[in-house]
Amino acid sequence: MDRLDSMRAFVAVAEAASFAAAARQLGQSPPAVTRAVAALEERIGARLFHRTTRSVRLTDAGARYLGDAKRILAELEEADASAAGAHAEPRGQLGLTAPVMFGRIYVAPLLLDFLARFPAVTARMLLADRVVDLMDEGLEVAVRIAHLEDSALTAVRVGEVRRVICASPEFLDASGRPRTPADLAGAKLISFATGPAPDPWTFVKESAAETHHLAAQLIVNSNDVMIAAAEAGHGFVRALSYQVAPLLRAGTLEIVLAEFEEAPLPIHVVHIAGRRASARVRGFVDFAVERLRKDLAAS
Repeated sequence: MDRLDSMRAFVAVAEAASFAAAARQLGQSPPAVTRAVAALEERIGARLFHRTTRSVRLTDAGARYLGDAKRILAELEEADASAAGAHAEPRGQLGLTAPVMFGRIYVAPLLLDFLARFPAVTARMLLADRVVDLMDEGLEVAVRIAHLEDSALTAVRVGEVRRVICASPEFLDASGRPRTPADLAGAKLISFATGPAPDPWTFVKESAAETHHLAAQLIVNSNDVMIAAAEAGHGFVRALSYQVAPLLRAGTLEIVLAEFEEAPLPIHVVHIAGRRASARVRGFVDFAVERLRKDLAAS
């Protein structure tokens, strides 16, 4: 077994956390996969896995090597596809990621339309409210709602969203409409957080940012639950404008303190490889950019 085959075996074991499962996936025997990984470890001069009778897990060296191995194998696949003419017709597996709610509302529908148009393409979509490292996760395209840091990724801007404070009209009628951010102190708030404490709420007054650490009555890691609670009259919520746009149009939520909002956040489609991107990546990015610009402009 050559080095690339050994590398494929290593990646399969790392992803499956099992030599037997990796062997089934590769259509090989478990001893063959074990020998392949052992040969790779001998060539590298480092152990890649901690093995027990119950578990298989990466060593520190193995964890570092995994990202490079995935990148090398992906580049080899793209080189083969290019030589075979795959740049003329999208095919193969597309890996993409997007924020959970944005992915559900905007990205999933356009992805299904893209797959219907190009049946030779398959897709793996990871929805997560965090910045996903494309290389580490073996993905190619991401939709990101944030100011981007400098990187080797290619980015195309498709729109922007605002952070808005809103509540139900009934709640506002009963509790009063705030005139300044200070009026939110002691108010009933609903906040999003993936950890034990929510992020502070930031406001802009006369071009100066003000950060308010506000106590929330409810902290939840689901934007859908957070917004539903606000719609039901349980307090103020801070959300991205696209998340509450249908409720604002329906009149079940109302924006307050609009004059104190931060600058809008840009939305980008980012992808790896730049001009060397495969046909499926370039085709999907072109498709997604056109669709997202249209959908976001209409929202």
